[in-house]
Amino acid sequence: MRNEERLAREILEQLGGAGNIADVASCMTRLRVKPTDYSKVDIAGIKKIDGVLGVVEEETLQIILGPGIVTKVANEVSEITGKTASLVDESDPDPFEGLAGRTKDDLNKKNATPFKLFLRRIASIFIPLIPAIVASGLIAGITNVIIRSGADPESTFIQFLNLIGWGIFSYLGVFVGINTAREFGGSPALGGAAGILIINPGLANITLFGEALVPGRGGLIGVMLAAVFIAMLEKRIRKFVPSSLDIIITPTLSLLITGIATLFVLQPVGGLISDLITKGLLGLLDVGGILAGLVLAGTFLPLVVTGLHQGLTPVHMELINTIGDDPLLPILAMGGAGQVGAAFAIYFKTKNEKLKKVIKGGLPVGMLGIGEPLIFGVTLPLGRPFITACLGAAVGGAFQAFFKIATIAIGVSGIPLAFLVHTNQILIYLLGLLIAYVFGFIFTWTFGFKEEMAKGI
Repeated sequence: MRNEERLAREILEQLGGAGNIADVASCMTRLRVKPTDYSKVDIAGIKKIDGVLGVVEEETLQIILGPGIVTKVANEVSEITGKTASLVDESDPDPFEGLAGRTKDDLNKKNATPFKLFLRRIASIFIPLIPAIVASGLIAGITNVIIRSGADPESTFIQFLNLIGWGIFSYLGVFVGINTAREFGGSPALGGAAGILIINPGLANITLFGEALVPGRGGLIGVMLAAVFIAMLEKRIRKFVPSSLDIIITPTLSLLITGIATLFVLQPVGGLISDLITKGLLGLLDVGGILAGLVLAGTFLPLVVTGLHQGLTPVHMELINTIGDDPLLPILAMGGAGQVGAAFAIYFKTKNEKLKKVIKGGLPVGMLGIGEPLIFGVTLPLGRPFITACLGAAVGGAFQAFFKIATIAIGVSGIPLAFLVHTNQILIYLLGLLIAYVFGFIFTWTFGFKEEMAKGI
């Protein structure tokens, strides 16, 4: 029996059988299911299955299997149950209608705090764009490496690579506007038009109060403000417009009013918020230096566990949009590196074969910047290694802050991020990554792990 088939059948058995599955979906690392009768589910039994790295109980039951294997298992579950396995965003907390046996009110009381709802909306705007951003940024980064290696920057080949790598960043405001309007119940096309209002080069030809407007002023913050405004305005105008005239009057008035509001209010406000974010972070790193890097990297893993890290995506993009690079991402990337070092220490120290197998499966993807398998399958369940991983990350973060390492785009952390840092900083970044590995290992080996901790794994 193939491994994915075995996993699917064993998971279904602990979920109460194939007949107890109402819906199934998968994201990058997790199998998501909606049981018909939640009381038939054996969570402890699922956690004991060989190959299951952890279980998260939120709006849906999320079984962590790791990238690659999760899609295969989802397909097997789909074949056995007859339910179509949809693919959902990592940020989507509830791709189904809700879990049986739990009312929406119960779920909202537990999960839908205003801050969480805000972060989920931010994530819903940006996370669908990350594959394109990561791919483009990686191509742009590799192109920079090729140029630094001696290639002619004016050659057709390099120009072609730059076209592919940097294209999305010129029009990112349009995509953000589309997703923002969709998230707030407006027409996606109008959201894209609101984004164009912020980034349109024609702004430079308009003078207000004696000063020419600046295309891109306010950045993605301004784009989101404009897109939210036009979505809200569209819904309100539609209430008073006859249905026969809606297709003409509603979008026209929405765009016209939003255009005026953007020029006089939304873009300046977006610029102010953008300045506060970027100058605040840069000031923190300049004044705090090593200490700032240490604290930021050392506290990042808890943010990942709670999902709060999703709210940082627009911050990274705003730094790149405003100052041209992102000094925050290399620091936070050390969170995963410290965890990798901790996992290596546990692997060499433990005699628990199941734990070794989980670590062996999670380490490669952890080094490539996908940390969930190691977080939920190793360090977090063991407890103390999660703390020592944070300590190792803190040392790496201090190193990155000291040398002011910065990326030209956002992407997954770990080793692949080396292609996104400035080309003259690649070796320094990799050295910082190694330092986080080493200190995560040392802290965990010396006082972070004892064999008795593995008994419950």
